[in-house]
Amino acid sequence: MNIKKHIPNLITLLNLFSGCIALVFALNKDFDLAFYFVCLGIFLDFFDGFFARLFKVSSPLGLQLDSLADMVTSGVVPGVVMYQMIANSSAFPTMNSDIVFYPFLGFIITLGSCYRLANFNIDTRQTDSFIGLPTPANALFILSLPLVLQYSDSIIILELLTNHWLLMGITLFSAYILNAEIPLFSLKIKKFNITDNVLQIVFLSLSLVFLLFFEYLGIPMVIIFYVLLSVLNNTFLKK
Repeated sequence: MNIKKHIPNLITLLNLFSGCIALVFALNKDFDLAFYFVCLGIFLDFFDGFFARLFKVSSPLGLQLDSLADMVTSGVVPGVVMYQMIANSSAFPTMNSDIVFYPFLGFIITLGSCYRLANFNIDTRQTDSFIGLPTPANALFILSLPLVLQYSDSIIILELLTNHWLLMGITLFSAYILNAEIPLFSLKIKKFNITDNVLQIVFLSLSLVFLLFFEYLGIPMVIIFYVLLSVLNNTFLKK
C-alpha cells in the first residue's frame, strides 16, 4: 500500500475540516476564531499541493477534493461572514421588514467563489500565476473586515464597515475580482536572484510593513495592494 499518495488528500480533508469549524464560529459571530481556522485551512491548502508535487502523486481526485475543500473554507465561510455583517449593519434596526432578505446578498461571494474554483480547474492559463483573485486571498480579505471593525477605534472605519450599501458594494466587487480577467503576478520564486524577483520582494516587504503597523487593517490593505501592483505591472512594467 502506497501511503504517500494518501497524504495530500488527508491534508486537503483537514483543510475542509478547518473550514467546517470556521463555519460554525462564523454562524455564532465568533469572527476571531473563524478567521484563525480559515487561516489554518489556507495553510493546509498550500501544503496539500506541496506534498502532492513532492511525492509525485498528483491526481484528478486530489484536484477535485482541493476545490471542494476550498469551496467551504474560502467560499461558504466568507459568504456567511458577509451575511452577518450586512445583517448587523447600522441600517437594519430601523429598516422596513420587506428588505430583511438583503443580508442574503452576502452569499454572492460564495457564488463567485464557486464559479472561480470550477473555472480554475479547466483554465490551463493559471498554472504558474493567477487570473482573477484566488479564493483564499479573497477569504482573508472578507474575514478581516469584522476584525478591523471590532478592534479599530476609528469612527470613520466604524461608519464605513457598518454601512450596508458599502458592504453590498464590497460583496459585488469581491465576486467580480474573483473572476476578472486580470493577471496577477505569481509569488513563487523560481530563480534565486534579486533581478528576477524585484516585484515579489517589493510586495512581500511592503506587506510586512502593512501588517506590522496596521495589524488587522493591514490584511485588506495587502490584498488591495497585490491587485493594484499586478495591474501596474501589467500596464507599465511588462511593456
